[in-house]
Amino acid sequence: MWSAGALRAHLVAVGLAGRVATSRESSLRSYRLFAARDPRFLIGLDPEMTWRQRDVLGLMARKCGVSADPGCTTGQDVIDPRFTVAALDRFAERLAAVARRGGPVLLGTGHPHRLIGFYGALADALSAAGCEVLTPATGRRVDITTRFGLRTYNLDYVRGVSVVREATASRSRCATGVHTHSPLPIRTVLAAAAEGGGPLPELVVGDHGWVCGAGQLGFEAIGLADTDDPAPFVGEAEGRVSVVVPLDDGVRSDYYRPLTRYVLNRACLSQ
Repeated sequence: MWSAGALRAHLVAVGLAGRVATSRESSLRSYRLFAARDPRFLIGLDPEMTWRQRDVLGLMARKCGVSADPGCTTGQDVIDPRFTVAALDRFAERLAAVARRGGPVLLGTGHPHRLIGFYGALADALSAAGCEVLTPATGRRVDITTRFGLRTYNLDYVRGVSVVREATASRSRCATGVHTHSPLPIRTVLAAAAEGGGPLPELVVGDHGWVCGAGQLGFEAIGLADTDDPAPFVGEAEGRVSVVVPLDDGVRSDYYRPLTRYVLNRACLSQ
């Protein structure tokens, strides 16, 4: 079992927290474009408040531990591992609550190559606890605007976790799905669940557009986010996202395994 202290040490050692790979330039650019309400950085959230760039920077300093100094414009960003572990504790509490009720859950990720193992283990544990892991809209088409233009993807599930695949690619070429920040997949999934008359999720677990899109539609959502993804943290500050865990979301997939064990242990869920 991983203690909080051991987990903090692991987070720093592998770059999940402490000095992370995300550049300060990338984070500040994201804060500026979020403040300008660029849809690529809102990722499904419609903020109620007016968020200036300095407001976003201040929030991220409080939530993640990045430098609050606007004059700090270069180098690598920093995440306080204490913030990560505290958020993981709250994350586990929400998992435990839905597991006690046996409520339906929905999981989805825009970082399938890195995080499918983390979310897949949560899906397995929640299913074992009696929760229905929802998989609506399998195969449904989603058109997403990317920097390369409009691309067509198909919704799919890997280990009970919603991902998108390129419509023209074979499963072997994109075995775990592709990277996306778009909220369109979760909107499509939730609309399909409602249309089909099946259960709607009591909890959505994920990242990027899955968390912000679900929270904006009034579903309880928890997830992970990096320092250059301010939207989930703004959603948490405004009360539409329950928990956001600050960490680097692009490191090796096996580096997340101790987080999985820690969360499942804290939530009293089988591994």
